[in-house]
Amino acid sequence: MTWTGPSGVGEVTVPDIVGLIVTHARDVAWEFGLILATDDPDRPPLGALTWPGVWVVTTQRPAPGSRMRRMGFLVIEFEEQSGGSAGDREPRRPPPHLDGLTAELVPEADPGQPGERPRPPH
Repeated sequence: MTWTGPSGVGEVTVPDIVGLIVTHARDVAWEFGLILATDDPDRPPLGALTWPGVWVVTTQRPAPGSRMRRMGFLVIEFEEQSGGSAGDREPRRPPPHLDGLTAELVPEADPGQPGERPRPPH
């Protein structure tokens, strides 16, 4: 049994997060009272390592079903899902139809005085 986390707190059962996207795995771990971490404390934070792109949890320690202290570290390894951050970023929705749309027309300014609107006749 691996005891990780502060002493004097309750125990929790470790969830199975292998196969989940890291951002979702972090939410699941938090709901169980655990904190996701990498095996190297000197690495950048998990959020910096898994952005941009889609990263999937490949292994976890301790194993699912183990008991550990609440707010302990659930150590994961992860890899980028194929097609992660490469490719186009624009939306793939079709453009709107412009049939029937009109804009309010502003009368042209007097060529002798740029930027000034013509005055209505008296």
